[in-house]
Amino acid sequence: MDQAVVAVVKPKRKRRGQTDRQVRRQPRYHVLLWDDDDHTYDYVIGMLRELFGYQVEEGFQLAEEVDNRGKAIVLTTTREHAELKRDQIHAYGHDPCGSMSATIEPER
Repeated sequence: MDQAVVAVVKPKRKRRGQTDRQVRRQPRYHVLLWDDDDHTYDYVIGMLRELFGYQVEEGFQLAEEVDNRGKAIVLTTTREHAELKRDQIHAYGHDPCGSMSATIEPER
């Protein structure tokens, strides 16, 4: 009587949360706040608190960086979220001088 040999191959076990497709991370973008001679530290700190949730000390440090270096990165996030935050800075107008300037750029 012929006997057949059957080989059973066990699939590799996946770790918890692992998928067949590798998850791709969205590109990240910086939101840059630009210096001007029109806005006070109080204005910048208040805006950063309201729009980004920064504490007074963090807002002061960023306001100082904008003043000394001409710009500061206030957030790094996805493109869509960066565009939203840039637009919120432009729309923030609790000042007779108008809004501050902000742009986005890809993270390098």
